[in-house]
Amino acid sequence: MYQKEKEIAISAVLQASELCQKVRQDIPPALEKQDKSPVTVADFGSQAIICKALKDIFPDTPIVGEEDATELRQSEQKNTLTKITEYVKQIIDDASENQVLDWIDYGNGKVGRRFWTLDPIDGTKGFLRQDQYAIALALIEDGEVKLGILGCPALNINQTQEQGCIFVAARGEGSYRMPLNGGEMTKLQVVSNDDVQRFRFVESVEASHGDQERQNAIAQAVGITSQSVRVDSQAKYGIVASGEAALYLRLPSPKYPDYRENIWDHAAGAIVVEEAGGKVTDMYGKPLDFFSATKMMENRGVVVSNGNIHEKVLEALNQ
Repeated sequence: MYQKEKEIAISAVLQASELCQKVRQDIPPALEKQDKSPVTVADFGSQAIICKALKDIFPDTPIVGEEDATELRQSEQKNTLTKITEYVKQIIDDASENQVLDWIDYGNGKVGRRFWTLDPIDGTKGFLRQDQYAIALALIEDGEVKLGILGCPALNINQTQEQGCIFVAARGEGSYRMPLNGGEMTKLQVVSNDDVQRFRFVESVEASHGDQERQNAIAQAVGITSQSVRVDSQAKYGIVASGEAALYLRLPSPKYPDYRENIWDHAAGAIVVEEAGGKVTDMYGKPLDFFSATKMMENRGVVVSNGNIHEKVLEALNQ
């Protein structure tokens, strides 16, 4: 099932990863925190490449992406647009500025019976500080995530020489990881509760992305004694799916009680974990709603686990 979609999606995410890595190599080390221009270039370039690839083969399937080109069409953004196009041309050599704008805007689709959802760079701050980020693409059909591709160009799971990997999961077919530069696909399996070394939890680097105090308390309540591993982006889903952590918590920050998660921040990661034998719900045990709107209005928080400890986590949360 979804063989063609899988092939095109993997190829597109690999191309986008290449562009993002090229941009990142060009970021000066002393980049000012407030200057997000490299991210803008990489975000837009990544979205352009992926949208073009999907549009060419699946013209009838909308793409719900994070970015749009409205600002880029303003004359004062001409330099940024030129820069984005230069990077895109390293992958698609005949790309023009107008085409790049149109490809980006192809990501302005609406949720429906069948659509893709895309985060061209998840983990902006990680990208800027030469740490973790992800390119996340998922196919949603009839209310269910059917396919998830997660490019993690800076993730090194087994501390091997291989830098970067891509996670691929199709519903009912298992979850796999392969090195970014090609090679063997490794089938993934979540960690068991008695693997003491890997029985740990991951959370966001940014404190504002969750309730870190409560997250630590919940992890301890289910028997996780080690310090959390703090990682940017949906790479956290890849870490859980690979059996390198048993739990990822993203509980609502007390500072932003009305915040709701975007579908593109979780859809690809969720299927990667589920197909590796794990479980993903909100903090009340409800499935994440990836198909009603771009924001998950009916869900609060995200709980990602190896499955075995999921009920215990939910019980601890609701005490």
